[in-house]
Amino acid sequence: MPRTVTVGLDGSPESLAAAEWAAREAGLRGLPLRLVNVWEPVPEPMGQAPLLGADVEHEWREPAPRRAADGIRLRNPGLEVIVGQLSGTAAKVLTEETKDAELLVLGSRGLSGLGGYLVGSVGQSVVAHATVPVVLVRAGEQAADEHLRDPAGEPSVATPYRPVVLGLDTDRPDDVLIGFAFDAAARRDTALKVVHGWKSPPHFAHGIPEHRELEAELGRWDGAVLAEVLGPWKFKAPDVEVVEDARPGKPAHHLVEASRGASLVVVGRRIRRTPFGTHIGPVTHAVLHHATAPVAVVAHG
Repeated sequence: MPRTVTVGLDGSPESLAAAEWAAREAGLRGLPLRLVNVWEPVPEPMGQAPLLGADVEHEWREPAPRRAADGIRLRNPGLEVIVGQLSGTAAKVLTEETKDAELLVLGSRGLSGLGGYLVGSVGQSVVAHATVPVVLVRAGEQAADEHLRDPAGEPSVATPYRPVVLGLDTDRPDDVLIGFAFDAAARRDTALKVVHGWKSPPHFAHGIPEHRELEAELGRWDGAVLAEVLGPWKFKAPDVEVVEDARPGKPAHHLVEASRGASLVVVGRRIRRTPFGTHIGPVTHAVLHHATAPVAVVAHG
């Protein structure tokens, strides 16, 4: 059975936007698209309430997912679309579905006025426990949003893709994370912008001349480390233009800023074996909630 691009579909605007993004990604990867609709059983007393009757369950267990699949097939000729209708706890079922997935795509509500994400408990749980990359797509995301504007300044899918942005910790670089970002950029025939933020020394004051010299020296050293990490990847993928961006400041802040001009933001999540904690990490958590482009969270060792 071939691997799939799998998306969680519940009929919400954000999940429908995620399904459209997943269809485009499946096309780029030459893989089937699997739409997974999870129906969570309602406790017996609530299930008998008038507002949660059989009509609602039937609508989303049968016709609606099929209609969504038919629409995606119409807009993506030649794409194989599979519909899976499952019961259980959404976070658990979706995490289990990643066993046969190349990546999992979920929707996330946009935050009014901030342009970022509202990642619910299901999304956070799946991101924290899935071993394949998980992509979060906000409601309202359009294909043209991933491309540069045309000469007239209008959104267009006929223009090149915006760059892929990778957040990289040079102290603990991981091949799985870097490889995913290079592959995403290559499939989109676009540049890869690698963002690394480094901390200034304690009690650092930007206005003092000797501190400015120290900052410049630290910047050169950090830039050299970033170039050394990326050197072998540039050799393996010579067709991918790499833009290195190492500067002082909080990595999450730089990544959120870079997301405004990105087609995709790629961040990592270190796999933890302990049952406690969020399992996401502060930088990835911040990017998930505030980035304005789709965010791919790549689990790695």
